[in-house]
Amino acid sequence: MTCIVAIASGGIVTMGADSAGVSGLNLTVRADRKMFVRDGYIFGFTSSFRMGQLLQHKLQIPKRHLNADAFEFMCNDFIDAVRRTFSDGGFRKLDNGVESGGNFLVGHAGRIFEIYTDFQVCESIAPYAACGCGFDLALGSLHTSARASTMSAPERVMAALEAAQAYSAGVRAPFHLESVGAA
Repeated sequence: MTCIVAIASGGIVTMGADSAGVSGLNLTVRADRKMFVRDGYIFGFTSSFRMGQLLQHKLQIPKRHLNADAFEFMCNDFIDAVRRTFSDGGFRKLDNGVESGGNFLVGHAGRIFEIYTDFQVCESIAPYAACGCGFDLALGSLHTSARASTMSAPERVMAALEAAQAYSAGVRAPFHLESVGAA
């Protein structure tokens, strides 16, 4: 299920999300959103709505000192807080001593970070990212639309979500867009 798409441009991260909740062959178009803005961060999640609820309503986002490197902060302080939240909320999985969570995007400091299920933090060299079952379709759209200088970031995000919906059974409108500036 899901397609989350983000573009970083000019210190602003624009993110979009679909509304599909999929379990096997069952589809629910959800009223609760897979994307939200909190404390200057923008989040978009896949994997589990429970994970998203913990990120939105329970996570205590640590403060980053303005002179601290954003990537280092995300890898350490931010991930430590996410791991504690998942553990306290009953979402953390432990298999043979290996801890896992879920997959989500975070826009912070005008940059996009993808958090993988093993809690690694990825920042692509491309100024865009996508996750969820429609990610590859969305990335193709984002790659191509990067050449179309007349398209705004929100237009590119929407086009990527529409491409994912056209070819993935796990992606469904309505689509939601949000933006957050660098702090």
